[in-house]
Amino acid sequence: MRVVSLVPSLTEAVAETVPGALAGATDWCTHPADLAVTRVGGTKNPRVDRIVALAPDLVIANEEENRAPDLDALRAAGLTVLVTEVRSVPQAFRELARVLTACGATARPRWLDEAEDAWSAAPPVPALRTRAVVPVWRRPWMVLGRDTFAGDVLARLGVDNIHAGHADRYPRIPLDELRAAAPGLVVLPDEPYRFTADDGPEAFPGLPCALVSGRHLTWYGPSLAEAPRVLSAALRAVHR
Repeated sequence: MRVVSLVPSLTEAVAETVPGALAGATDWCTHPADLAVTRVGGTKNPRVDRIVALAPDLVIANEEENRAPDLDALRAAGLTVLVTEVRSVPQAFRELARVLTACGATARPRWLDEAEDAWSAAPPVPALRTRAVVPVWRRPWMVLGRDTFAGDVLARLGVDNIHAGHADRYPRIPLDELRAAAPGLVVLPDEPYRFTADDGPEAFPGLPCALVSGRHLTWYGPSLAEAPRVLSAALRAVHR
């Protein structure tokens, strides 16, 4: 089985579970750190010609991470493309199992069981239940909106996204409107935009800001097992 992954989360999951299956991955596939495969461009601008030249048995993608025209071009070239949809924690587990089986896994990996156990035992952070703004980009400011995996992750830890009812999944909201929403918390992940202590909290003076790991907030793979602990610690740190 030769697989090309266009999703960093899935790259990590396949590399961990089916060693040697990956023939190619995107430039943004950073885990595992020692992954030695052909790089095929970005998630939004993959090199279709390079992927086709690898002659994979399967290309794995995501309906949010990758663009439909690129996936259509791969199919037109005769490649099989498996497209995942992940908008909640339970859905992540189901899709991971489907992808790993398609990639040749002969048994369910231990890390997937550990991740399900971690989330089934993960209560909300004590006394945290609060409304939050969750920026994922700036210039322009964009936030989590409706029906997102990261929003479900936060809700399970006691953080309710103010914009969860927005018509868009990643709405553009002016900074003054984000401040005016008077959130009890601002959650600032370090990806896809790398918010830091000097680039994020300064935009929300007087509001508690939690800097969190984007990999644990938005990735679905082996990192899911430690995500409740890592994220809870970051949220708790600003609610002591």
